[in-house]
Amino acid sequence: MSKALIRRAKFREELILAAERAIAAGGLAALKTRELAREIGVANGAVYNLVEDVDELILRVGSRTLARLDAALTSAESNGPASPRETLVRIALAYCNFAAENLELWRALFEHRMAPGKPVPEWAVDEQMNLFRHIYRPLAELFPKRTPADLGVTARSLFSAVHGMVLLGLEQKLIAVPVIELRKEIAVIVGAMVDGLTEQRPVQ
Repeated sequence: MSKALIRRAKFREELILAAERAIAAGGLAALKTRELAREIGVANGAVYNLVEDVDELILRVGSRTLARLDAALTSAESNGPASPRETLVRIALAYCNFAAENLELWRALFEHRMAPGKPVPEWAVDEQMNLFRHIYRPLAELFPKRTPADLGVTARSLFSAVHGMVLLGLEQKLIAVPVIELRKEIAVIVGAMVDGLTEQRPVQ
């Protein structure tokens, strides 16, 4: 690799890290390319030699956030023997903890919208969808006869329920819930949902 490419890669990494710090401190609204350029020591226009546009920069920060979330969910899964039900509760609690500890970066994953008419890149979609394997695996153990498509729908439904609880619970408004209480509620609700899904009903 040439010195020029090495230098570009260095500035690109510094730009992404600076953007990550800005979002962590003040959310997406705090992301200003001029300030980022000044922080890493390049001209404002040079930012767009390092990334295609602001959308890519936000997605690259999101990629780092997703990687850390993936690690947190993996750690929760592997924290000793557990039934599929217990695993799903662990994953939900790990998700809640990650959101609370990385609030602005977590919010940015869902608040960012691509420019009109511009699709989310395939690599970013793949990273997002890859996280569903944490939910999919214990569900496949619970429902070995269900098709992958059906399991996928159930996995997304469970995620939506937990995400909604976390989102509302962490809102800095009157409905905000202390994290310790939110964790208890999530454990109860996820457990009840799994119990409901696995309940044997008589054939109609």
